[in-house]
Amino acid sequence: GMREGGRPGGAAIIVCGMWDSHPCRNAVRRCVESAPRMKAVLTKARDQGVLIIHAPSSCTEAYKDHPGRKIAQAAPKAANLPSDISQWCKVIPSEEKGIYPIDQSQGGEDDDLAEHKIWQDKLAAIGRNPKSPWKSEIALLTIGDKDAISDSGVEIWNLLESRKINNVILLGVHTNMCVLGRPFGIRQIVKQGFNVVLARDLTDAMYDPREKPYVSHTRGTELVIEHIETYWCPSILGEDLMRVARGSNDRQGSKWELQCSVW
Repeated sequence: GMREGGRPGGAAIIVCGMWDSHPCRNAVRRCVESAPRMKAVLTKARDQGVLIIHAPSSCTEAYKDHPGRKIAQAAPKAANLPSDISQWCKVIPSEEKGIYPIDQSQGGEDDDLAEHKIWQDKLAAIGRNPKSPWKSEIALLTIGDKDAISDSGVEIWNLLESRKINNVILLGVHTNMCVLGRPFGIRQIVKQGFNVVLARDLTDAMYDPREKPYVSHTRGTELVIEHIETYWCPSILGEDLMRVARGSNDRQGSKWELQCSVW
């Protein structure tokens, strides 16, 4: 449903956790693989006036002099900041009816163990912390001068409120972790009444087929997406976001129509 005082047409895309590196070699591969499609979608959306928010968690220091970092920091403080907006959101009531579909208790790393060891040694050798080697967003994505950069629930809330944005598209990694749980992730912003969709082909999961329910990595990701669709929000394809524009005579004043039934 619509949030108070919102503008029906305003939309933002939150690019979640698209780091330049990861402890899991396969996760890096999948990030690299999805980035060009993601870049194409973001370019099209940006051209249509959609706010792009880059949220590479724990990496904002790399962007301290970037105009996009200043955009996020300069958003005026909202009067209606939820008390828990700086916290991870672990669960919301609608989800409690369901059974979470995969075992991610071990972190979901699906590397070949020998290859994983080589990768961890390589990270250490180039001076990265093998447990958390990320320093920035992956360079395959472009950050525009009018895009925002933030990993803060408070800053992102202020940005969305100050621009009267109610429609939020989440993409990035990992669906079962950051995309769901971060302060600006699906659980929290669904709970707060935003219209949210997940771009299901521009996300991935941390899931190891050696854990329950012992399905392929791809199927594990699909199971999480199905869980999200059942308990939280619809999903769309990046391709749906590439469909362009209503005319400027649109009574809602938005240059962009999301092809999504809930909006």
